[in-house]
Amino acid sequence: MFELKALSRGGVAAALRKAERYRLLNEPWLAESICLDILEVEPENQDALTLLILARTDQLASGSGADIQAARSLLPRLASEYDRLYYAGIICERQASALLEREVVGGGTIAYDWFRQAMDLYEKAEAIRPADNDDPILRWNTCARAIMRHPNVRPAGREDFRPLLE
Repeated sequence: MFELKALSRGGVAAALRKAERYRLLNEPWLAESICLDILEVEPENQDALTLLILARTDQLASGSGADIQAARSLLPRLASEYDRLYYAGIICERQASALLEREVVGGGTIAYDWFRQAMDLYEKAEAIRPADNDDPILRWNTCARAIMRHPNVRPAGREDFRPLLE
């Protein structure tokens, strides 16, 4: 329908700053659009890839049709194993948080599984993290606190089963 216009290579740094601002302004769809434009010019731009993952996961809670697979599809393009593990954890953690925000039926046990996946990924990232980078520890603790804070966030078990029509 439309042929998109290309960014200039010289405009990439400014576009990245704009994308970051749009995320901070809670307009992740605008940040996503800018990141896509950057990646057309610089397909392996690591800052644009990570911002795009974050912008896509920012949209999970809104029910706007954001797709977790769209965020996951970017992981192989990240250059370092640490980044692939860390951002995979971010995706899982944000999916769990989105389920809690949307109050999905049975969401507590599903969210628990997502939080635990995130925690496992953060532990793997922690093992290979750069010196003085405690980000995976901070994220792991956030997941643990979310599980402890929400009584409905717990693993599935037979003792938890209750028919919906009691």
